[in-house]
Amino acid sequence: MPGKRYSLPNLPYKYNALEPTISEKIMTLHHDKHHLAYVNGANAALDKLEKARQTGFAGIDVRGISRDLAFNASGHTMHSLFWPNMKQGGGGTPGGRIADQINKDFGKFDSFKEQFGNTAKQVEGSGWGILAYEPASDQLITLQAEKHMDLAVQGMTPLLAVDVWEHAYYLDYVNDRAKYVDAWWNVVNWDDVAARFDKVRK
Repeated sequence: MPGKRYSLPNLPYKYNALEPTISEKIMTLHHDKHHLAYVNGANAALDKLEKARQTGFAGIDVRGISRDLAFNASGHTMHSLFWPNMKQGGGGTPGGRIADQINKDFGKFDSFKEQFGNTAKQVEGSGWGILAYEPASDQLITLQAEKHMDLAVQGMTPLLAVDVWEHAYYLDYVNDRAKYVDAWWNVVNWDDVAARFDKVRK
């Protein structure tokens, strides 16, 4: 019997809600084309594995299928975090427990913002800048994810992510990733980040 499959979530706002930081054209292409491609790719990998379980794994490239699943499912997961991490009229600074934790782990918000911004700007190739909670050390850390899954710390929970694949900004910012990352702070949804942090700490 087929297992569950991934599905494309709706955007939590209209396609033009984040203008002028992110244009309606980019949001439409990014969500409807790129994110959907990751959903379809992950489901295709699951279908191949299901078929192999029924017919046998002789001659099946399990390594390749596993790689496709990791790439596409991670792409879906990261985008599903990215959309609600932003909102119309966002930006500013966080409050509550996430603010206290940022101050504890980074010294002050401005130090975190500088570290996170440089983390995102300096991703080699395509990938993500991520703020994550790392339970083994009980602290917030900033990470780079090349592609969607390389350089990950196992067990960490992403709380905030900025997509620095070129498809996320090229139509608006051409090749100026730094300008895009600097502008992106204006749409960060700190309420969403705070809720994720509170949930992971419970």
